[in-house]
Amino acid sequence: MHYGSLLEMASGAKVRVALIGLGDYGRSLLFQSLRVPGLEIVAVCDADRSRAETALRAAGLGKDHYVDCANGNAAASAIKSGKIALLSDGAQMTDLPVDVVVEATGHPDAAAHHAALSIANGKHVVMVSKEADSVVGPLLAKRAAAAGVVYTPVDGDQPSLLIQLALWARVCGLDILSAAKSSEYDFVFDPAAETVTCVSQTVSVPGFASLWGFGDRSPAEVIAAREAALADIPQRTVADLTEMGIVANALGLEVDRPDFHAPVARTQEIPDLLVPGGLLSGKNRVDVVNLLRRPDEFSLAGGVFVTVACEDSYTWEFLREKGHLVSRDGKAATIANPVHLLGVQSATTILLAGLQKRSSGTGRVDAKYDLQGRAKQDLKAGTLLTPQGRHHEVEGIDGFLAPAAAVVTGAPIPFHMMCNHRLRRDVAAGQILTLDDVDAPASSPLWELRAEMDRELLAKAASVGGGHGLP
Repeated sequence: MHYGSLLEMASGAKVRVALIGLGDYGRSLLFQSLRVPGLEIVAVCDADRSRAETALRAAGLGKDHYVDCANGNAAASAIKSGKIALLSDGAQMTDLPVDVVVEATGHPDAAAHHAALSIANGKHVVMVSKEADSVVGPLLAKRAAAAGVVYTPVDGDQPSLLIQLALWARVCGLDILSAAKSSEYDFVFDPAAETVTCVSQTVSVPGFASLWGFGDRSPAEVIAAREAALADIPQRTVADLTEMGIVANALGLEVDRPDFHAPVARTQEIPDLLVPGGLLSGKNRVDVVNLLRRPDEFSLAGGVFVTVACEDSYTWEFLREKGHLVSRDGKAATIANPVHLLGVQSATTILLAGLQKRSSGTGRVDAKYDLQGRAKQDLKAGTLLTPQGRHHEVEGIDGFLAPAAAVVTGAPIPFHMMCNHRLRRDVAAGQILTLDDVDAPASSPLWELRAEMDRELLAKAASVGGGHGLP
């Protein structure tokens, strides 16, 4: 990305933005937007109006700056008068006089609906809601391209940042062994207390210092011992699987293990682990690292990294001396971007879409992987599959990535497609959830869009002799 040209264009233009969703991401974007040249949020929306007004006030925007609007016509009038329009129905945001719609609700069905309407109305879409993206992103990207608008992931979230880092590596001619991200929250080891803490969860780990380095043991052996010692702390999350599935679909990369290796690892260990012969069976893989560090050590802050082959050993040994992360055998190096700033850094994506009609991703998304779910306990018919917490987990169900396939009778159902719906029958522990296990909604934009996408998957499978399109 050429920031100089983008800044020059922004100095003489104005990109008008409608922001749907004022949670943590939306609130940070709203605040930062007031300091960004060329970017103006002219409409905001949240189903919880009090949350929206709290966000506006926190950004220094009092009641004289916005108008509480009952419908789209009132919102358009408010924008024309120079006020920020406040709405509670996201669908009414998609046909306002704006250039870009930022979808940040985090609700898969609503997000899919808003994105589809925005594209149909000729608006660029910045998709923050990865839950919808993981189910119908390929179709939305195709629709946007046909309509001459942009459908893009967002800087500030890991998928966009990792996609750009991997593309940069390809431009430089580097051979990518893996593309990965650190999990949202570090595993922090206190040697004196012999504890490891992740956010608010602390576990006692007597003797963990013996696992601090590899020593003369194989990396895989130490990683397995750490995983066992920290079994009480979740090491694989639906949020990470969702994001890395999006990266794999955008870059055409492979999944080495359906639920990821997700090692608990120190930064300097990554080039020994996320490589063929380390934890991986081949190159061009995606994965996640649970970053292990002491309280006094630098964090990757939920950042992203690529591990590449060191084909010129002389150069990479020289770079090792400068502090770059090179594996012990000198055959691989990890290049990190330790940045993950939510809406604070999202202006780059929004301006790129609004001013240059370009995505901060690849611009094309293939239906390569779906995030699916497996019951980890017996589940009863009637259970409401409600995403909960920071990681959008559904109680009793684990996620994993599998080859994308049409969602037909008997076939697995994408994880975020089942969310907020009830089981129609009992599901046994260990069973992969299918379309038949979940009550179909009377009306759902997400399900309807996926059905359209599935028709293309079925046609593609038939053209290569795959029949019904199942893996």
